[in-house]
Amino acid sequence: MTTTTSPLLSLPGAVAGDGVDAAVAAHYGSFNNEQRLLESGEGFVDLSHRDVVVVSGPDRLTWLHSLTSQAFEGLEPGVWTAALILSPQGHIEHHFAGVDDGTAFTAWTEPGYGEPLAAFLEKMKFWSDVTVSLSSSLVVAWRPSGYLFVPRDQLATFAEAAGPPAGMWAFEALRIARGEPRFGVDTDHRTIPNEAGWLPAQPDQSDAVGFLPAVHLDKGCYRGQETVARVHTLGRPPRRLTLLHLDGSENRLPAAGSPVIHGEPENGKSVGFVGSSARHYELGPIALAVLKRNVPLDATLTVDGMPAAQEVIVDPEVGMHVRPRL
Repeated sequence: MTTTTSPLLSLPGAVAGDGVDAAVAAHYGSFNNEQRLLESGEGFVDLSHRDVVVVSGPDRLTWLHSLTSQAFEGLEPGVWTAALILSPQGHIEHHFAGVDDGTAFTAWTEPGYGEPLAAFLEKMKFWSDVTVSLSSSLVVAWRPSGYLFVPRDQLATFAEAAGPPAGMWAFEALRIARGEPRFGVDTDHRTIPNEAGWLPAQPDQSDAVGFLPAVHLDKGCYRGQETVARVHTLGRPPRRLTLLHLDGSENRLPAAGSPVIHGEPENGKSVGFVGSSARHYELGPIALAVLKRNVPLDATLTVDGMPAAQEVIVDPEVGMHVRPRL
C-alpha cells in the first residue's frame, strides 16, 4: 500500500520525518514543548502514514480469536485491543491494534505491514464468512486519551478541532519512556511476545498509560501459543526489552539496529541491538533495546560508542512487563 504524504505537513512549522515516518511531521517547531503538551493531556499526533486493515463479516471476531494471540470472542464495540500473529515457533510475524464497531473490526499496523497482514489474513479465510480489505479512506491519529480513526478527507478538519499538533519525535519519546515496543523497529524475526512485553502487565503496573497488551493468557489454542505458555510458566525468556538511558555528551542518537556492547567498547561482546531512540524532555536521550536475558541489570553498556545504563522493562526471570510509572 503506497503511503500518501500527510496534508498536515503544510501546517506552520511542520518538518517532515524520515525513514518509515517520512510522510508525517517529525515536529512542528519544538519537540520538547510538544512532549509537554501531550503529557498535559492536550494536542494530537498525526499517524496517517500507518496502514489500516478492515475485517468485516459475521464471523470476524471468532475468526480473529482463532488466529491471533488475543481474545476476540465477546469483544464489545468501541473497546480497543491489540493482537499478534505468531509463527508456529512463537515468533512475532504481525502486530495490529484496533476497535470493532459492531459490523467490522478496523485495525492499524506499522507502515508497510498492511499488505502482508491483509495477504496473510486472506489466505486464512477458508470457509469463514469474513472480508479483509486495506482501507485508504481511514487514517490513524493519537490523542492522550488513545488512538482513533479519522476519515482521510476530514483530517484537516479534525486537526483544527484537536490541535495543537505534536510530531513523531514527541510521540516516540513518550512511547519509548513508557517501554512500549514498536513492531519492526524494537523487534526482529526471532522476537517472541514474552521478550517484548506484550503480555499483560504485572498487577501493580496495570494503570500504565497507553498500554494495550497483545496476548491473552487464558484463551484457547492459536499458532505459537505453546512457546508463549511455556516461557510464561517457566520464566526466563531468551531476551528482554530494556530501556536504555544514553550518555548525553554527544549530539546524536544511535541508528536502529546498532549492536549493544557489554564490556570495553574495543573488545566487548555484542549482547543485543538497539531499536527506537529519542530525546525525552526530562530523561534526556533514551532508547529501547533487546538484550540477552542474562546481561547483568547493573551492567553499563555501550551503543554506537555511547555509554548506556539500563532500566528494567521486561523482568528477566518471569518475562512480564514492569512498566515505568510516568
